[in-house]
Amino acid sequence: MTTIRSLLFVALFYVWSVVVALACTPILLGPPKLILTMFRFWARGLLVLLRVCGIRVEVRGLEHIPQGAALVAPKHQCMLDVFAQFTWLPASSFVMKKELMMIPWFGWYATRVRTIVVDREAGATALKKLVREAKQRFAEGRQVVIFPEGTRTVPGEPADYKPGIAALYREIDVPVHPVATNSGVHWPRSGFLRRPGTIVFEYLEPIPPGLKRAEFMRILEDRIETASARLLPL
Repeated sequence: MTTIRSLLFVALFYVWSVVVALACTPILLGPPKLILTMFRFWARGLLVLLRVCGIRVEVRGLEHIPQGAALVAPKHQCMLDVFAQFTWLPASSFVMKKELMMIPWFGWYATRVRTIVVDREAGATALKKLVREAKQRFAEGRQVVIFPEGTRTVPGEPADYKPGIAALYREIDVPVHPVATNSGVHWPRSGFLRRPGTIVFEYLEPIPPGLKRAEFMRILEDRIETASARLLPL
């Protein structure tokens, strides 16, 4: 039954995504705010479709969801971690690898909402570009979303936090909002199976600006990993 429901969800996922992408093509000519509204509508639809698999999505820590300029640092276990942020953040701007920009329609929409595109092989040049563009988004009052681990990880695996978020934190003067999750338990990073249960996204107490790099990274990792571990099944 899990296999059948998962296959049905995958089919509905692509149908929903294509229908929304094509139907909303004219808004590519409109303001970024309108496209963000479309992303929110699309993401909410996906959360509804997940019920086909017996999956419900719960968000905790609503009081910690930023409304203005902030750096958001979610745990990353599956693609839902990206989609879900559109649902709750009012003006998100994601840090995204450049390969994703090649996807038709998605790349076009991402360009129009001023996604921060990073070439992970560009080294120091990529970091400088990341900091420069993030500052521009913060000046617009937006929430910059960066996954500290840089890629999806298996629930319970040791964390490997990358230097990108530390570079941003050093150069900015906004709080960092960690986000814990157990998404990978129900939506694995590979394969099509979607396992029933409750996916939780928990916004945690923000980390204030001004800490030394080592202290910031220690607090960030400890806060995300401890909270995420609590969400895993016993």
